[in-house]
Amino acid sequence: MAGHSKWANIQHRKNAQDARRGKVFTKLIREITIAARSGGGDPAGNARLRLAIDRALDANMAKDVIERAIKKATGELEGVHYEDVRFEGYAPGGVAVIVEGATDNRQRTVAEVRHAFTKFGGHLGTDGSVAYLFKRRGVLAFAPGTDETRVLEVALEAGVDDVVTFPEDGSIEVLTTPEAFAAVRQAMEQGGLKPAAAEVTLRADTEVALTGEAAKTVAKLLDWLEDLDDVQTVHSNADLPAEAYE
Repeated sequence: MAGHSKWANIQHRKNAQDARRGKVFTKLIREITIAARSGGGDPAGNARLRLAIDRALDANMAKDVIERAIKKATGELEGVHYEDVRFEGYAPGGVAVIVEGATDNRQRTVAEVRHAFTKFGGHLGTDGSVAYLFKRRGVLAFAPGTDETRVLEVALEAGVDDVVTFPEDGSIEVLTTPEAFAAVRQAMEQGGLKPAAAEVTLRADTEVALTGEAAKTVAKLLDWLEDLDDVQTVHSNADLPAEAYE
């Protein structure tokens, strides 16, 4: 895999999320709600819900808050109805962007996402305009300094797709299929290797490398989108240097 290490991006996202923890909890509850409503309240038989619960626990959300969100989704408690939304578009420099959200007001969300793209010189596209560039993957990220030999040993035994070490900082990524993600994560943790970040996300096969002001503008757009209440996740094929987030 070419391009910059994703470690700077991971750290930037974590710091931003820590600064707005209340908003992060709201987004996590929405994801739990939609997952439970669409696939049932038992995480053992609902992979999407299992992933949502894991993300909530990683963010130190209390178990009773998680359980209450599931009960609201399954009708045991009264709650708000959310629906999945997805937008595709282009940021400056030809960077492809996919925005996934959960909303109780689609028109509001469309307006907010369109405004963000326009503000930073991008534009929304039609459904399918950039989706073909991305593939859904499980990604487990390990901090610089993690024992590479141990990661390789446990990962290969767990049957992962790939292990990537970034020479500029020594961070490591373990890549899996979405279906194998939970089992691989469990195997890594049982092997004494707790990832600094773990998620099922969209990854582009090829990336667009940007530097200077162009990179900073794209980073600002991605941050703006991430900060919208109705947006759950933002994916792009931008290859940005660490200084883009400064």
